[in-house]
Amino acid sequence: MLQAPMDLTAMAEALSRSADYRVLRRLMPRATCQPTIGQDCRTGILLDTETTGLDHAKDEIIELGMIKFDYTPDGRIVGVRDTFSAFNEPSAPIAPEVTALTGITDDLVAGHRFNDAAVTAFVEGAVIVIAHNSGFDRKFVERYWPMFAHNAWGCSMSEIDCRKHGFAGSQLGYLLNGAGYFHQAHRAVDDCHALLEILDFKLPPTGAPALAVLLDTARRKTVRIWAEQSPFELKDSLKRRGYRWSDGTDGRPKSWYIDVCETALEDELAFLKAEIYLRDVEPRLQTLTAFTRFSNRV
Repeated sequence: MLQAPMDLTAMAEALSRSADYRVLRRLMPRATCQPTIGQDCRTGILLDTETTGLDHAKDEIIELGMIKFDYTPDGRIVGVRDTFSAFNEPSAPIAPEVTALTGITDDLVAGHRFNDAAVTAFVEGAVIVIAHNSGFDRKFVERYWPMFAHNAWGCSMSEIDCRKHGFAGSQLGYLLNGAGYFHQAHRAVDDCHALLEILDFKLPPTGAPALAVLLDTARRKTVRIWAEQSPFELKDSLKRRGYRWSDGTDGRPKSWYIDVCETALEDELAFLKAEIYLRDVEPRLQTLTAFTRFSNRV
């Protein structure tokens, strides 16, 4: 006698109600839809790139993925407007280690070129561009398409405190699992679909969507403090404090630096005075907003 097929959905629901099991569902891309008439919505872009290397000044983008989506001012995702996915053949063969990391081969990108007009048209009207590592992606896309320099940017990796909300790390796949999904990413746009679900996930303990937390952080001003001419022997103290090193090759100061919120500025200056310089100091300061943060122009 043939057995009736298992109702996998019912089984998953039953397991999810037990404290002894966690259920991960395969991520299915959301269908596109038209904007909701009469609803207060804004438009955002999720973006991901694959490149031939880490140097934004000389390495090349070989794949660009984007999702255009609508959201409410309080950070609720309304729907997906459109998706964009394109390859680009670089000027030199793709290194084996890049292929191993991205799955992109020379044959896959052969003959492909980015359509600059299509990229520009896709991004037009967006209030914010969000990437999971905007400090990497923004520098690359600004070099290719200068209009990205005029957008506000947000970063889902650095502008959401994952540990505060119960996550042990900030890797995209780990966060997606935490939101209850898994995906077998092959293309940059697949990671954008994953990021969409992460941003729509309601974070404990407040229940606010992750996008709302990101937007709140992105809207705040921060201050970059340059600890120029700090004593070499105190570099470990600066590293422990969260300072990063700029080697000066990209036109920025050759110096340790840190980004802090405006309310933490006085405490940071006091630390430099008491622990690093041992005297009054007026370091170079730069005010950053979502329009300048993560950009190579700063």
